[in-house]
Amino acid sequence: MSVRSVSADAGPARWRAGLGRLVAGAALLTAVALLPWLSGNDPALTVLRARSADQDPTPAQLAAIREQLGLDDGPFTHLAHWLSGLLGGDAGTSWVSGEAVLPQVTAAFAVSFTLMLGALVVTLVVAALVSARTLYLGSRRRLRRGRGATGAAVLAALPKFLLASLLATVGGVWLGWFPSSGWAGPSSMVLPALALGVPSGAMIGGLLDQALPAAFHEPWARTWWAHGFAPGRIARHALRRTLAGVLPQLLPTVVSLVGGAVAVEKIFNIPGLGRLALDAAIAQDLPPLQTAALVLVLLGTAAGLLIQAVRRALLGPALRDGALPALHPPTLPRSRRSHWVAGACAAALLTMVIAGLFRDPLHVDTAARLLSPSPAHPLGTDALGRDLLARLGHGALRTVGVAFAVTAVCTVTGLLLGMAAQVGAGLTEAVSTLPAVLAGMLATAVTGPSVWGAAGAVCLVGWTPYAAQAAALLEQERASGHMLASLSFGAGPGYLLRHHLLPAALPAVLRNALLRLPTTVLVLASLGFLGLGEQPPTAEWGRLLSENQPYVELAPWTVLGPAGALVLLSVLAVSGTAAGRSSARRTANR
Repeated sequence: MSVRSVSADAGPARWRAGLGRLVAGAALLTAVALLPWLSGNDPALTVLRARSADQDPTPAQLAAIREQLGLDDGPFTHLAHWLSGLLGGDAGTSWVSGEAVLPQVTAAFAVSFTLMLGALVVTLVVAALVSARTLYLGSRRRLRRGRGATGAAVLAALPKFLLASLLATVGGVWLGWFPSSGWAGPSSMVLPALALGVPSGAMIGGLLDQALPAAFHEPWARTWWAHGFAPGRIARHALRRTLAGVLPQLLPTVVSLVGGAVAVEKIFNIPGLGRLALDAAIAQDLPPLQTAALVLVLLGTAAGLLIQAVRRALLGPALRDGALPALHPPTLPRSRRSHWVAGACAAALLTMVIAGLFRDPLHVDTAARLLSPSPAHPLGTDALGRDLLARLGHGALRTVGVAFAVTAVCTVTGLLLGMAAQVGAGLTEAVSTLPAVLAGMLATAVTGPSVWGAAGAVCLVGWTPYAAQAAALLEQERASGHMLASLSFGAGPGYLLRHHLLPAALPAVLRNALLRLPTTVLVLASLGFLGLGEQPPTAEWGRLLSENQPYVELAPWTVLGPAGALVLLSVLAVSGTAAGRSSARRTANR
């Protein structure tokens, strides 16, 4: 394939991707516009209650609200009117407050964008720290797998709303270093940026840490070592080679830092865009909700285009000219410590679950409220006097089962759309702008609040990281010399799929899915915390975290059990990816 033919194909591909972005964005805005009519509740009643808390309005009052808001005209008429006003710089007025929407959304976006920049800095710093050891040892040909990935799993499993509560309590209340509430200046950004950036940075750093060994085992690295090149130069080029495959994961991360940080914004009382969108969705205040969704779509599109440009700048002519080899993870030695850590985590988690299954998770004892751990209650009790070990054990199967099901659906969907990159690129960028909370509102409007409604909402948006990763890896694979050689020998689509495309993308996507498994649990927990997911009194790990979060300062043991279980699950997930990769490599070698 010549440079001219690749350049000729690039134009139509960009047009298809742009069309996909436009269609996906239009579908998203249409779905948002349908929210009041999908909910099954009278929009006029919801708006009236949001305005005046009137629980028993008269039919005349409801009719007046419908006439004032034009609800009888239907959602599509309202959407067309809103779009026509938007072209003139008018986003309408709030149905609840009667104030202009555009200044509200602009102010909220400025706050969220500033917070996003701070959290992005923290994300990059944490990612660099997580992958620094592998980068240093790899440049000196002393790679050993196990420690960096485990540390990344522990940090990535930290619940953002729980980390936010701890930082607000310790750094804001006890030590008084930074403000724990409100938005008064740069100092107000520090604690929420840490709460958002540390888990996200651990996720990105973990992916980078897993991908670096493949770059260090490419032929160019071995040649450079043989010719005595400086380790620092080898490290820089390996990092540049690896970043191209990891960069697409920044897209959902960037958008989630703006639109998906609702819990953190609520804890720190930050007037951000995610909180504005959630409040508008709950009140069915359509103009600010549509405007916030449009801002998130535009942000995701801009971030996607920027990340794509950076990827092409990093890879340069190698991607364009078909001279890019595929990254194949090597089999690396593992320390015995990593086996012992994985075994200890599995034993501890299994012990807690089995011990909890022999206890009653629903027994309420008001005389035993918020008891500290003791022989009678090894993990203590909650605010209703229920045994936390029992609730942890009984919630294990439901929590892990639903999270695995959601992860499997998201992985398969992302892989399929990643293979159709020219069609799915715009769709991925547009859907990644939709926060899981807003997707939860849309799903709950149809199914009602339930665990499966929350699972469906996560499936609607959770496939985007896998699609972005698969598309990036497959783009490199299609440009590789050995795939072009197979094409020249007449290889068909089936052969290319089995021997080139799936081996290039599937292992990395599966490792990403396992690394994100605890994050899926936490997203489901956030939806339950906001009343959109698992309903009480069901025992579920995320629910335990959310319902005990207000007691972190008074009774920290109420969250230690579920938080520790998530950390153990994360370490086991990382160990599983490493073991699966080693087994696959041994099979391939045979």
